[in-house]
Amino acid sequence: MGYDIAMCWKCGKAITVPAPVARSAVCPSCGADARSCKNCRFWSPGGYHDCAERVDDAVSDKERANFCDSFQFNPAFRSDHAPLGAKPSGKAAFDALFN
Repeated sequence: MGYDIAMCWKCGKAITVPAPVARSAVCPSCGADARSCKNCRFWSPGGYHDCAERVDDAVSDKERANFCDSFQFNPAFRSDHAPLGAKPSGKAAFDALFN
């Protein structure tokens, strides 16, 4: 059995749950639903149904658990091992423009 690791959309703490992510999974720190649109790697505000995947049915509450078949945890860390919510330093942001 594998584990999925993500960063909670609400509090920013790490979430580690058995894969596949159960609908009843919650963040151990704040209690937010783990299997929600805002924790999904396809979350795309402003996109069709706020999703990068082509889904047939819109999920009305993006912060609550749902039964979406496309759900995948958003990766917990970027390739530079900084938390997803962290903003790079000014120099790092400048250097990233040219990479």
